[in-house]
Amino acid sequence: MDIKDIQNLIKFVSKAEVSEVKYKTKDFEITIKTPLAGSEVAYAQPAVYHTAPQQVAAAPAPAATPAAAPAEKAEASSDESKYVTIKSPMIGTFYRKPSPDKDVFVNVGDEVSIGKTVCVIEAMKLFNQIESEVSGKIVKILVDDSSPVEYDQPLFLVDPS
Repeated sequence: MDIKDIQNLIKFVSKAEVSEVKYKTKDFEITIKTPLAGSEVAYAQPAVYHTAPQQVAAAPAPAATPAAAPAEKAEASSDESKYVTIKSPMIGTFYRKPSPDKDVFVNVGDEVSIGKTVCVIEAMKLFNQIESEVSGKIVKILVDDSSPVEYDQPLFLVDPS
């Protein structure tokens, strides 16, 4: 088998959309694997399964309250546009207290200044104190105590005025 025969075999395998072909003769052996064909089969079905339930679950919810949802969103966005958001700098578990027997760092209505600790995020058994990057008054706490948080997830709304 020469190089042109190998190239033709590779072209055939890619067009046939098979994941693996083995060719063996007395003097020669070749295995051609195409990861794309195998990965399409492996990943296409889970993607369909994940999107279908979300679409089915999401469809009835807006239909139940079509007029109320846009009005609430408009009010919330206009009110919250003047506030500054304190976001999570990491993935972990959000805690409002330094320990279970202590008081919370901040409550709604409390004044915060730059550098004041507003919460703790536990990540890999390390408790990281999160400090405010803005001075103002806490307007809203967006996360429940002991909840998991994602990177860049909003934690607090602060009125800087």
